[in-house]
Amino acid sequence: MCRGKPPVQPPRTMSTQHPDNASPPPWGSELIAGEDEVREVVYAFEELGVGEQMWDWEGKDVDPHVVRKLLEHAPEFFERHVLGEDVRLTYRLPNPDEEAGERKVFAEALETIPLGADVAEKFYGRPVAPVFEAILPLTRSAAQLVRVHSYYRRVVVGKADATLSDGTRVGDWIGGFRPQRLEVIPLLEDAESILGLEHILEPYVEAVRPGYLRVFIARSDPALNYGLIPATLLAAAGLWKAGLLSERRGIPVYTIIGAGPPPFRGHLAPPNVERFLETYGGYHTFTVQSAFKYDYPAAEARRAVATLEGGKPRSPRPVDEQLLRRVLGRLSAAYRARVSGLAGLALRAAEAVPRRRARRLHVGLFGYS
Repeated sequence: MCRGKPPVQPPRTMSTQHPDNASPPPWGSELIAGEDEVREVVYAFEELGVGEQMWDWEGKDVDPHVVRKLLEHAPEFFERHVLGEDVRLTYRLPNPDEEAGERKVFAEALETIPLGADVAEKFYGRPVAPVFEAILPLTRSAAQLVRVHSYYRRVVVGKADATLSDGTRVGDWIGGFRPQRLEVIPLLEDAESILGLEHILEPYVEAVRPGYLRVFIARSDPALNYGLIPATLLAAAGLWKAGLLSERRGIPVYTIIGAGPPPFRGHLAPPNVERFLETYGGYHTFTVQSAFKYDYPAAEARRAVATLEGGKPRSPRPVDEQLLRRVLGRLSAAYRARVSGLAGLALRAAEAVPRRRARRLHVGLFGYS
């Protein structure tokens, strides 16, 4: 039996915490960190009209009390817009298989989900799950997704049935753990994972029986690793394969594309939204990154968000995978040969770029190293 069907379709826009902005946010923080990130969520929801916020546990220090602080910071807004229903908060977790130093952060993040649910229930006077989905970066296998799902169910929620030395049941002592189930969103960032999407997701669907799937296709990292044209082609292939999976399994598959404002990273910028949709309009959800939010006038960013939120995904175009693989091989090899010679210059230039967010680099990909 399928479970985990969302009450409504996911939002069309997802605010992220990428450190790609040149300008500081409207409240003037040169370096976004700590309480600024809570303020940023409210700004994205209330001022820009974004429907979802990625709360990023990967590569930076994170406030584990985000739900409580959001409800305290903007109670009137969240009384009108229920967190977890009208607007969403979605965790991005460290991948324990790829980021050994962050494995306990992965565990810490999952433990905060029931805490947020308790805080929200007190605020709303009824059961509410502010966080019920989590993104797993660098996903390369179904086993990784199943482990996240199983860890949450057996370790985080399952501890309610454990008994203490005096026979007290944990759930009776400190309360139950909600939500009972965590939906896992694979973030596919390399060519083989995107082109092998069905081999990752089919076994996951078989094991977990979700009522729906969200699939996150990276656009920036493939450009960094393979070049501009291969990244665009991979985005088309990921969308096509997700559509085929939806047809085969008979469940909704909602795609997310992680694009940024520079043309190399997808060109999802307020002045270019209409043209962006000509290429990527088959996707369901689009990332609204920091440069999108802060490097353009707020009114222009707000109009662009409204355009994204108001659209409907169109049918994906078919992709010839054999031809695509041949093209990718040739173009990415040429790109890598050239970009390697520019790495030193790029690193020297990067030293002059001011930091806009307190975070560490992503790991495990060709481009950063």
